[in-house]
Amino acid sequence: MAENDPAAARKVTAPAGALLVSAFVVATCGLVYELLASTIASYLLGDSVTQFSTVIGTYLFAMGIGSWCSRYVKRGELRLFVRTELLIAVIGGSSAALLFMLFPLVEHFRIALYGIVLAIGFLVGLEIPLLIRILKDFDFRETVSSVLTFDYVGALAASLLFPLVLMPHLGMIRTGFAFGIANAAVALALLLALPRGRRMRGEVVAAIIILIGLSGGMVAADRLQRWGEQAGYGEPVVYARSSRFQRIVLTRRGDDLRLYLNGNLQFSSRDEYRYHEALVHPALGRVAEPARVLIMGGGDGLAAREVFRHPGVRQVTLVDLDPEMTALFRDTPSLAALNGGALADPRMTVINADAFRWAREATGQYDAIVVDFPDPVDYSVGKLYTDNFYAQVRRLLAPGGMMVVQSTSPLIAPDAYWTVATTLESVGFSTRGYHAYVPSFGEWGFTLASLAPIPANARFPDGRFLTAGSEAPLFAFPPDMARRPVEVNRLDNQSLVRVFDAAWSQYEG
Repeated sequence: MAENDPAAARKVTAPAGALLVSAFVVATCGLVYELLASTIASYLLGDSVTQFSTVIGTYLFAMGIGSWCSRYVKRGELRLFVRTELLIAVIGGSSAALLFMLFPLVEHFRIALYGIVLAIGFLVGLEIPLLIRILKDFDFRETVSSVLTFDYVGALAASLLFPLVLMPHLGMIRTGFAFGIANAAVALALLLALPRGRRMRGEVVAAIIILIGLSGGMVAADRLQRWGEQAGYGEPVVYARSSRFQRIVLTRRGDDLRLYLNGNLQFSSRDEYRYHEALVHPALGRVAEPARVLIMGGGDGLAAREVFRHPGVRQVTLVDLDPEMTALFRDTPSLAALNGGALADPRMTVINADAFRWAREATGQYDAIVVDFPDPVDYSVGKLYTDNFYAQVRRLLAPGGMMVVQSTSPLIAPDAYWTVATTLESVGFSTRGYHAYVPSFGEWGFTLASLAPIPANARFPDGRFLTAGSEAPLFAFPPDMARRPVEVNRLDNQSLVRVFDAAWSQYEG
């Protein structure tokens, strides 16, 4: 038996450590590539639950095919293992850059997405059986347990590193290249650990070339991502950064500055005043003394700018998830000028927290509450439109107070729009819907909510769009936007996300 032969043991032991380390790297890198593909698909296509579910399912299916195909490998396992590792380095390492660059260029992006996922999954599935067969000279039970232990520990490392370190500090494209480098480096280390007579010169040269190429890609990662985004947006990108929570992109063409979060337009500086005047003034103008105001979302400070135009406001609390967002719009002079310095106003308190959790723990009451969350494109945002959330916010509204909720387009997604009102009413609010035309968005909807009957008239500060005379038509809905029966959006069903996605998918074709 080879395990009883010291010479044979020494022959295998030399690369054994590198092989077990490679099991750790394979698992870590494989899961990172899987998370990257899922995150990019969510970012570019929306509906994170669907994207993560389908990408993970496709990846695991491909791993199964790779494992099954390994039975047809009759010899040369070590050479094939190294080549597989190098292929994973090339495909996985460049996958994020490829997906970003392909999105604006190809009509059927999902084919490219799932093709890359299938290729990576197949190769990763092929590697583990090959690794076990290469280590066959050791005790079988020890080999399997060691390989699987390193594999599972690697998966844990990837799942922790990805959200806490890689996304906020490296970004998606640079993360892909970094782990491609790790794959190629492990392959090269394994080759160099072999006895001189067994080294594969062609594979050594290939590993070095791949390392150089991936290192170059890592250096150019920001330029590649910006090129892909600029091609996708069709506008010059002036700022782009991935925070812990989202991708923040600012574009500028002439005097038009636009903010995109995860690829979705949040405002255009040319017409954002229409949206924010319509959002804020119908609510605050119906409160006798709006001294204490709560803004949920609105990290750009534009809603706060309109709130501060009401002379009775003494204290504003803004709850927004992303500290990088609020810091950007507080500390960048051009952006602070856009919001009138609202985020640096001494009356302003900024709290960076998950609004869903914050509302459960918050105490005190507010005379007016402005809810300005992004559209319910996925379940993580959809929970902020549920009866559970509105019940918590209801506690925070003072007697005689008024709340307003950004409610998406009643023209493009009427079922989604009226779901907001139906859900608010299910927890005891009286509601009144209205809409305004914002050129960048089209017809856009809002919902007033109160614990008492909603006053018919409001007071307005001087504005560019909304006045006492121009408000009344906003409450009239033509037949194509008229109210209709819809479900309550509950935390355990999130019907709003489904109807929103269906409507917008049909509209965007």
